[in-house]
Order: sequence, then structure tokens, then C-alpha cells
Amino acid sequence: MEIYKINDIAKLIKGNSYVGRGIVIGKSADGKKACTAYFIMGRSANSRNRIFTEKNGEVFTEPFDASKVEDPSLIIYAALRQYENNLIVTNGDQTDTVYDGLVSGKSFSEALTSREFEPDAPNFTPRISGMLTFDEGDFSYRMSILKSVDAEGSDCARYEFSYPSKAGLGHFIHTYVCDGNPIPTFQGEPERVAIDNDIDAFTEKLWNALDQDNKISLYVRYVDLATSACENRLINKNQ
Repeated sequence: MEIYKINDIAKLIKGNSYVGRGIVIGKSADGKKACTAYFIMGRSANSRNRIFTEKNGEVFTEPFDASKVEDPSLIIYAALRQYENNLIVTNGDQTDTVYDGLVSGKSFSEALTSREFEPDAPNFTPRISGMLTFDEGDFSYRMSILKSVDAEGSDCARYEFSYPSKAGLGHFIHTYVCDGNPIPTFQGEPERVAIDNDIDAFTEKLWNALDQDNKISLYVRYVDLATSACENRLINKNQ
């Protein structure tokens, strides 16, 4: 068993109709850039009625057609925000929870203790979160998943992973294993994936691998570790 294998993210996703929402964090193969990516998928009309927008360096989910919104509580949120040298990316409004926690002096872990999985029985969608912390031309990162301990949603299991950045290596966490009813939630450690040097190559690879019917939006950011310059790519199926 190749436990240290670095996978092609397209091969992990392609042919899987529903991996839900996903976060990727890692360092480019040349060691020069930090990468983070976030995508959303959807099966229902309410979930599919979304786009990503970017405002002042922050990324938000918004309705594509406001007149068709059924329940905004779990689909409209800030997905990516920055506080000082920390870049936060999550699949829900816990982005703001982490941001507010950092402002008040809490750590990533401490901020998330107030949250749990989404109240969408019987799926109990996990809350997945990531945070890159930049320091002197490099970065480290954390990833978290909050998920139900059982089929009844009786309590929350909390898993956190902490990584140093390594050239060419990223980690990929997503909400679901595959489609189903209820949908089986992600299990185990974040998957090890390769990070391309070129943002366009990585963006295209990831977007094209996602299921054509269920993919909705993708956002990718590369940060130059020497200059802090950012490159961003945003794709919306609805636009």
C-alpha cells in the first residue's frame, strides 16, 4: 500500500458523480506558491442556484437567481476570508466563526468548537474548513472536518489535521464519499494530491474532473511566497 503516494486530483474525482464541496490546500511543485481551491456541487434546484463572487479579495456564494431561492441558510456564505497572515476557507458560515475567533484571540481549533455538522438530516453534511498561515516566505496549514458520530446526528466528532508545506504536495478534503441516500460523508485523512506550478493547468484539471451535471462553481488562488502577489481563477457554471 502506497501510503505516501501523491495522487492526481483528477483521477480521484473523475467518474464520481458527487463528492459535494471540496477544499484543496498545498504548495506548488516548484515550491514558490501556496495554493488553495474550493468548489461546490449540488443536486437540488436550490443548491444549483448559486454562483461565486469575489469582493475585495473575499469569496462569497450568492444566488444566481434570487427569485428561486428556497432556503438561503446553508447555501449563502463567505467561503474565503483573510485575517492578518491567515487565509480561511470553509464550506459554510463557519468562515465567519473562524475569522471572528481569530479577531478575539482564539485559535482555529478553539473557534470551531462552537460549531458542528450541518442540520440537514439524514445527510448531516460535514463542515470542512482550512486555514493557511503565512510566515517569512512560507506557510503551514490546518484542515478540519466536523461530522456526525452516528446516523441519528446525536453528537459531533471533530477531526483536525496540521501540515507543514511541502513542494508539490497538497491535501484534499471533501464533504461526501460519493452520491447516495443518505449521502455517505468523507472518511479518514485528507487525500494527498499533486499541486501544479501553473494555476490555469490546476484549475482546468480540477474543473474538468468534476461531474458535469452536479458541479456549480470553483475558485482557485495561488499566492507567491516571495512577493505575496495573488493569482485567482473563478469559474461559475451558471455564468
